[in-house]
Amino acid sequence: MPAPSCPPLATPLAVVGPQFCAPYPVDLTVVRKLLKITEGNFVVTDVNGNIMFQIKGKFFSLRDRRILLDAAGNPILTFQQKILTAHRRWNVFRGESTDAKDLLFSVKKSSLIQFKTELDVFFAANTKEDVCDFKVKGSWLERSCTIYLGDTTNIIAQMHRKHSVQSIVLGKDTFAVTVYPHVDYAFIVALVVVLEEINEDRDDA
Repeated sequence: MPAPSCPPLATPLAVVGPQFCAPYPVDLTVVRKLLKITEGNFVVTDVNGNIMFQIKGKFFSLRDRRILLDAAGNPILTFQQKILTAHRRWNVFRGESTDAKDLLFSVKKSSLIQFKTELDVFFAANTKEDVCDFKVKGSWLERSCTIYLGDTTNIIAQMHRKHSVQSIVLGKDTFAVTVYPHVDYAFIVALVVVLEEINEDRDDA
């Protein structure tokens, strides 16, 4: 892992909630079951294998929706794809809501044609969207992506593929995410979920 280009954030970056900010780096493992389009096909664990988050979703619906659950099964965030937008935008809301007043942030492709992954993230209050609040860059194909604070070189999280024979045999796609100190790791997990949705979209070659 390359060193961050700046010291750890002095104040916690709490997007979902301060309870998801730790004063040390948080290492997470994300497991996608490739052969299963059912509930619980996307699980996030800590380094000891304890489940921290799960995704449940409504597939094949007109408006794709996913819900991020914590370890106890409580809904934390709801993801909804905005239909009929060229850039494949996903809106992320607090809890199980899809009301505009509960919108936390939205994510879209930086450009229509991409050879490398690049996503722009905007807070709900950033209505002009002249400058993104966060940016995701890298290669989803290689599961190698970096999340930056705004349009800067300040890294707040990184992900990379975890290779194992077990993953291949069991039809699982496993990758690791390192969240930097004082950064909301539930927010980072949410970005990984949207990253996966945008890049695995069946209609989006």
